[in-house]
This record gives sequence, structure tokens and C-alpha cells, in this order.
Amino acid sequence: MFRGKTEEIQGKSIKLNDQKMNKYRILILVLFSGMAYMGSSCSTSEKEEDQKPPNIIFIMSDDHAYQAISAYGYGLNETPNIDRIAKEGAIFTRATVTNSICAPSRAVLLTGKHSFVNGKVDNVQPFNWEQDNFPKLLQANGYQTALIGKIHLDGLPTGFDYSMVLPGQGNYYNPDFLVDGERKRFEGYVTDITTEEALKWLKEGRDQEKPFLLMYHQKAPHRNWKPAPEYLTLYDDKDFTPPSTFFDQETNYAGRGTAAKTQEMEIDGHASWGHDFKMVIDPYGDSTGFDRELARFNPEQLAAWNAAYDPKNDAFKEAFGKGDESTFSSEKKREIAHWKYNRYIKDYLRTIKSVDDGVGEVLDYLEANGLAENTIVVYTSDQGFYLGEHGWFDKRFMYEQSFRTPLLVRFPKEIKAGTEIDKLVQNLDFAPTLLDYAGIQAPQEMQGESFRNLVSGKTGEWRDAVYYTYYEYPSVHMVKRHYGVATKRYKLIHFYYDIDEWELYDLEKDPNELRNVYDDPEYEDIKIKMHERLQELREKYGDSDQNDQKYLDAYLKVMEERKNR
Repeated sequence: MFRGKTEEIQGKSIKLNDQKMNKYRILILVLFSGMAYMGSSCSTSEKEEDQKPPNIIFIMSDDHAYQAISAYGYGLNETPNIDRIAKEGAIFTRATVTNSICAPSRAVLLTGKHSFVNGKVDNVQPFNWEQDNFPKLLQANGYQTALIGKIHLDGLPTGFDYSMVLPGQGNYYNPDFLVDGERKRFEGYVTDITTEEALKWLKEGRDQEKPFLLMYHQKAPHRNWKPAPEYLTLYDDKDFTPPSTFFDQETNYAGRGTAAKTQEMEIDGHASWGHDFKMVIDPYGDSTGFDRELARFNPEQLAAWNAAYDPKNDAFKEAFGKGDESTFSSEKKREIAHWKYNRYIKDYLRTIKSVDDGVGEVLDYLEANGLAENTIVVYTSDQGFYLGEHGWFDKRFMYEQSFRTPLLVRFPKEIKAGTEIDKLVQNLDFAPTLLDYAGIQAPQEMQGESFRNLVSGKTGEWRDAVYYTYYEYPSVHMVKRHYGVATKRYKLIHFYYDIDEWELYDLEKDPNELRNVYDDPEYEDIKIKMHERLQELREKYGDSDQNDQKYLDAYLKVMEERKNR
């Protein structure tokens, strides 16, 4: 009896356990399915993240020489934040420009076309905003775009959802900005304001769901190098040694042609006591007009400025301001030139300190907000600059210091940290490269090439020569019109208009470009090859003597109109 009951109970028990097991099986299946779904979901999310178009922050400073970025190893100053881009990405050691002057360089950046094609050959001709530019193409493909800082191109910028730009050169202190075309004055220091407004747009002004392009452009370190209040005495305890070629003018630029001898960009000779060396009264008791520039300062800014500069100016005048300069010994003249160089280079580097601070703030924002991995960060300048080489300031020449420009790019997804590129990349390449990263086909009329595969290490193939033009003469600094071709080792330049001179340099043997070997019989074969290469590039890009004449006529017409106003 009990056995039967037991069997019955056991049978029910077995049936009950089967039911429980079925439930357990279902539960396990559900759990595994959920985990699989979650895994699949994560995988999909990661894929979606990888497929997101990259954000782009394009940082351009004005006249920032590669020699004044510590990553390039010249030892002049420290730029730890700009260096971060190189350490975590790539540094380009032979990046160059197509036309070494502010507005034309920016037109090339936007359009990906040489100056004689986009029409902005100098700082005088108008820029046609109606033509395609790469921000317009990004905007048309879902990007939100902003331009904040200096662009130095007349007219309302197009291709941007938001623009806040300096009118012309702008002011270092209490600058005006054109905010979507409306002029507004901002109290403070221009570099700090540009950074603050760039960060404000990143935090509050953009659609957080869209990829973005931010063109974050600083005025500094453009002439006349007014430092921020906190850096007015930076480097006061340091004496900078001028470059080895600083006193080239003493030999009348021996070994070079007319263009080097007739320029007007010498630190000791063409820079002014007021505008450049910051004296209201010059060493000989004459007013310089610099007080008119100081009128823009508020009382607090002016007090800080005077406290920093007056003692230094007075000390110089006490030491060198007495007597007739024409009677000074060559040694004393050199001491004055040395002082001028130090006043120039210290102010120049002081303005860069603020630029570097701003770059650090932007990079920190990207890190703190999880944007660093999918954001391309570019740091560059509109061209290079002379920091006393050959005794000069400014740019314009095809000689190395103004022809080359700093270029550092970070994009963790594709660019290996510590990459170094020595190929002849140009500012002509920025537009097609950034479009390539965004997955957008560059228009056929863009003349540059994408260096995306070059910097990622997918290819080592690249162009072997670059083409250069310069048109703004006769004008400020009096650098002759010229065009030329450069390879990794050689450079051929033709100076024209009121002269007809050729210069050829061997950069391997003569990195300072002190000896023109154009007429040297040993370089005859090289000269022939460089002429052939020059002609090939002029044909490739569509340049000609007719272009030179067209833009010369247009330039002279504008200058004559200005003269007659």
C-alpha cells in the first residue's frame, strides 16, 4: 500500500521536477538570449561609434613659425599643449604653403585651390565666398560648422552655421568681432576671448547629435605682438641669442640676388620704435604715435602695460639713447640690434604662450567630454615666419622659414602616436584631406591631395615637388614677385616684374640658403631638371605668365584707386 503511494508520489515528484526543469531551461535560454542581445547591442553600438563621421577642430594661428613650437626642437620656447598634438599624433617636418601671406593662405585652406585659381592672390584682391569651400561641403553633409577668430577675408563667411571673426587684422586688446556679421566689442585679451568663445560654442552652441567642424583661429602671434597682461614680463630674465644669420645685412646678403638685398623687413632697420618696440617716445626724444594704440586699453590694462614696459624702455634709453647713432661704433650698433632682436622675440613668444594655453583648454575639453577619440585636431599656421634669420621678421619669401609652416595632427583612431612625416605636404591639401576623413568626395577643381593614407602609414607614396607663388609687390616689406618649385633637396625661384633673376639652392649643403648656385656649372644638370619640373607644375596647376600679368594689372589698379581717394 505504502509502496504504491510512494510510487505515486514519486511519479508526481518526477513530473513536478520536469516542470521545474523546463522552467529553468526557459529561464536559462532567456538569460543567454539577453546576454547575446546585449553583446550584439554593444557590438552594434561600437560599430555605430566607429562609423560616426569624425569631428574636426582646425586650429590656425597667424605667423606662428615652426621654430617657435618646442616639438620642432629649436629650443626657443616651450609649447607643451601644442606639443601634445604631436606626441599623441603626427608632426610634419616639411609642410609648406603655396603663397606665404595671410589672406591668400586662408583662401587656399578653404578652397583647396592655388591663389591664381581661387582669385585671392594677395591681401588686396577681394575673396569670392560664392565658390565652393570645404566647410560648405561638410555642412551639406550633416556637419555643424563654426568659424571663430581670424580669417582676414572680406565679406560674410559662408559655409558656417556660426561665425565670429575679427574684422581685418583685429586688435589684441578689447577687440571688435563680427558675430554673424554684426560688429560687437569684447573686453579683454583677444587670444583669451577667441578661446573662450570657441569653448562656449563647443559646450552650448552646437547640436550635440551632429558631427562638427570648428575652425578656431588665433590672431597671435601676428605683428605687433602685444602680450597678455599675465605674460608682460615673461622672459625678462632671459637673453636670447640671435640666429647665426642675423647679421647678414652687414655683407649685403652676399651670395643672393636683388630680392634679398631690397626687402624691407629687417628687425634692425625697418621695425619701428613705436609699433614694434613699444616706445611712446623713441630714444632720441621723438613721439612715435604708439600712444594711439594704447588708447584702446582700459585703465587697469594700461597700468599693467606701463609697469612692465616703462622700466625696460628707460633702461635702454639710458644705455643707448644718447649721442648721434651715425657715430656709434660697430660694436655699439650690434648691441642695439641685439636689444631690438630681444624685444621682438620676447614679445612674439609671449603672445604664443597665450595661444598654447588656449590649445590646452580645448584639448582638455575634448578629453573630459569623451570626444578626443573621434575628433581630428589640426594645429597649423597660415605660413611660417622669420625669427631673426637673415635679420628679418615677417614672411612672403619662398626661402625656408616662411615657406615652411608648422603642422601637427591628432586622430587616435587612425594616426599612431609619435608619427613623423617628412613629405612635402602643402596647405593646398587641407581641404581634400578633411573631406576624405568625413567620407566626402572632394570636387575635381580642388588641386590638393588627401594625406590621410600617408599619415596613417597606409602608403609612403607622395608628390616629389611643390609649387609656390607670391604676388604682393610693390607693397609693404617690398618683397619681389616670384614663383618657384621645391623638391626635398633643391629649390628654384624666379623673381620677376621689375627684375628677371633666378635663384637655385641646394638645401642639403646650404640649409640657410646663403649661396645661389644657379650659375654654378656643377649644378647645370640640376638646373635643367628643376626648370623642367617647374614647367610641369605650372601646366598641372594651370599657371602661366598671363596669370601673372592679369593679377599684376588688377593689383596696380586697386593701389592706384587707393592712392587717389
